[in-house]
Amino acid sequence: MITREEALKLLEKYNQDRSDMIHYLESEAIMGALAKRLGEDEAYWKMLGLLHDVDWGITKEDSHQHLTKAPEILRSAGFDEKFINTVLSHGYGWDCAGLKEKCRTEKVEYALACAETVTGLVHAYALMRKSLDGMEVSGLKKKFKDKKFAAGVHREIILECEKLGLNLDEFLVIAIRAVQEISKEVGF
Repeated sequence: MITREEALKLLEKYNQDRSDMIHYLESEAIMGALAKRLGEDEAYWKMLGLLHDVDWGITKEDSHQHLTKAPEILRSAGFDEKFINTVLSHGYGWDCAGLKEKCRTEKVEYALACAETVTGLVHAYALMRKSLDGMEVSGLKKKFKDKKFAAGVHREIILECEKLGLNLDEFLVIAIRAVQEISKEVGF
């Protein structure tokens, strides 16, 4: 596996948008926290979170193309097929890269999907509050229930945390704390 610094350079090569980079860093942090909680390989799960959207910068103009370039980018960087397939799994069920009919089945796949999805909810709530400090599950959960808030965040994917043996409250606590730990890196 490449180093974190090499992974960041790889992301920067294909993604120049600061808001995208914030999403990658938040996904990395939440995946690391989930791995720690679930007794999994933190470095590996963090790398999945960091690189899950490696081709977004070159495919976002046509979202159907998302995850079509990622396999070759990741292979060229030395990642194995297991890592690549896990990255692809966060697109399962979506009309991108021919993944619409696929379903997640592995713990790490559920973790990546719910971790990268919850970043949108946590970040939007932090922007609204103008801070991550003092963010509580109760407030975030109210925003989760309000479908108009961060309307693009797919709540059903966040609820895949239950496939990890975590209820929504437990998962939101993990997500909030993970993002709070990197608050300066993500602009708070």
